[in-house]
Amino acid sequence: MFAHQRKKIQLLFAISDAVMTVAAFEAAYASRQHLSLDRVFFLLPDIHILLAALAAIIWVGLGAMQRVYDYLDSAKASRLLPGTFRQSLIGASLIVLVQYLLRLDLSRSFLFLFFSFNLLLLLLTRLLMPRVIGAFQRGFGSPYHVVLVGSDRKTLSLADRLRQNSPFRLEIVERLTESECGTALPLLIAKRVVDEVIFDVESSGLSSLEEVFLACDEEGVRTRIAIDFFPHVNSDITLDRVGGTPLLTFSAAPLDDLRLLLKRFFDIVFSTSTLILFSPFLLLIAILIKLTSAGPIVFRQTRCGLNGRRFNLYKFRSMIDNAHEMRGQLGHLNEREIAFKIALDPRITPVGRWLRKFSLDEFPQFFNVLRGDMSIVGPRPPLPEEVDQYARWQRRRLRMRPGLTCLWAVAGRDRIDFNAWMRMDISYIENWSLQLDWSIILKTIPQVLAGRGAH
Repeated sequence: MFAHQRKKIQLLFAISDAVMTVAAFEAAYASRQHLSLDRVFFLLPDIHILLAALAAIIWVGLGAMQRVYDYLDSAKASRLLPGTFRQSLIGASLIVLVQYLLRLDLSRSFLFLFFSFNLLLLLLTRLLMPRVIGAFQRGFGSPYHVVLVGSDRKTLSLADRLRQNSPFRLEIVERLTESECGTALPLLIAKRVVDEVIFDVESSGLSSLEEVFLACDEEGVRTRIAIDFFPHVNSDITLDRVGGTPLLTFSAAPLDDLRLLLKRFFDIVFSTSTLILFSPFLLLIAILIKLTSAGPIVFRQTRCGLNGRRFNLYKFRSMIDNAHEMRGQLGHLNEREIAFKIALDPRITPVGRWLRKFSLDEFPQFFNVLRGDMSIVGPRPPLPEEVDQYARWQRRRLRMRPGLTCLWAVAGRDRIDFNAWMRMDISYIENWSLQLDWSIILKTIPQVLAGRGAH
């Protein structure tokens, strides 16, 4: 489906979510009013309106954050159900949180009814909406007129894909070869309804079509070019402009959009809260380190961050003071191909072994998060000498800000071999979402508390 059509569909689903959430809220409220329970439940009009509007905003916000609107127009029930259930469950939990903050004392039966009605209404609308949209467009909507330019084989294949992947009514006005389009396309545009022209041609032939592009531009007809020049490149493709110069952008990592801004905002809030909340405990750790071994309390080490930027990583010192100087003597004990790791490292102090088991030595890295060197979730920051030994495909893990925890941390940590670790980091970058970050954080907590997988 074309981007401008998809945006309309996404907006329609967001509006539908808001309407269904308010409808579920009103249905739950009316149902609770008619239940013969001991406690009488009612809401003042201003509180009633505020909660209903807040619920609609929360549900739409969660849908956007979880990117459920990206696939609703073509999703199967097996994919719709988990996403809708998650959205409704988190939304209901946030409403419960709001009631505690505002001391509203909402009825539990009302909250349960609201969650149930909301889940049911969202599922029904999401299952039926693609059919409704398609039926409307095919039955009443004006068809979208498209001209295809390219070889017979390419345009025939493209026409099939367009028809199969769009709920909108499409009409292929004409399929033209490159040699035909120079004279036929301007005449076709002048005589027929043409909404847009799609060029699926070889890159070497684009320069010869400049006059054709100019004719379409002068007529105001939208044009598109099928970018299949690099068939093995899986990056996201966008068009940017710098000083009027158009730039075709291939991005193999998430772009700096609103979701990354939300991720950064969460990093700042979470790190600040953690450092304040655990400050007495951190002071106790600092005292224990100082009393039990010679050397600084905080260990500083140069690491590689986003796109290879160097920064000083902070950790509570868990080894003896001259641990780095002994590394050459212990090389034969290394258990990793690239990263240096020894299961029973003799350089670790007794207190340090306890700190490492529960990842308490990592707490100072919340300062790195505040500085912007790191994030809460992301690939672990490597040493420069490790990066120098990376294979080219492994360097891709540097294309996102490093983090305190990652998929590797919740999948076994030091029990995972190096290549599997690298593949997990790349998988995280390719599939990143705010929802994935939350999932990793929630899985990290029991891992850390149990001290599993760390040496």
